[in-house]
Amino acid sequence: MRYVAIGDSFTEGVGDELQDGTVRGWADLVAAGLAAGRETVQYANLAIRGRLLESIVTDQLDAALTLDPAPTLMTFNGGGNDMLRPNTDVARLIELTELAVRRCAEAGVRLVLLSGGDPSDGLPFGRTIRRRGEELTIGAAELAAANDITFVDCFRDVELRRPGYWSADRLHLNAAGHRRVASRVLTALGYDAPAGDRARSPLPRGALGEARYYWDHVLPWIYRRVRRRSSGDALNGKHTGWTVIESAPVQ
Repeated sequence: MRYVAIGDSFTEGVGDELQDGTVRGWADLVAAGLAAGRETVQYANLAIRGRLLESIVTDQLDAALTLDPAPTLMTFNGGGNDMLRPNTDVARLIELTELAVRRCAEAGVRLVLLSGGDPSDGLPFGRTIRRRGEELTIGAAELAAANDITFVDCFRDVELRRPGYWSADRLHLNAAGHRRVASRVLTALGYDAPAGDRARSPLPRGALGEARYYWDHVLPWIYRRVRRRSSGDALNGKHTGWTVIESAPVQ
């Protein structure tokens, strides 16, 4: 099996940082789960934090489909960063998703389509973000049904909305959140999956906590937007070529 993951910070694994500072995330856990006690898996992860959907469907998808040898399985998610931008055209995001679905079908690659988790409860302008996310999720689900592909709906996973599954920035899943997504993907693929960690108890927010949150996370994000910069501008995918995942229990 040759498994490639494309997407943004959700798929890169931001929020599930290891002790050495590298990120792991649900896609790494899926690769380990596919290999656990079954077979050796070759794994690539081209996802980069901050990427908009058009970049994922062009640059990353092109790179994924030209891997040698060709992938047999791909997970695809995107659109989360687009939903944070003003004047987002959700219909255009669905068109881009449809393009990815069509190209994978033409290449003979099995596609697993995911909707990202819903962070809107803890974010400024959360109602707008949830509305856009619902529209994109419905469109993705319809595409999956029409094309007989696997769809893992994390956006409407009510359990995953609990604050204990999210990092301090309220935008990225933490380790427990990534393990929950990995479990859902492996189950959808017909593999045994660990139950996943329970959501940790969130810290009380309060006025001081809210002020610190805006200072540490919201204002830096606004500053990058004003400068037209992204947190992933200087980054490449963490596994741009095939990496062998040996058979081992998922940790």
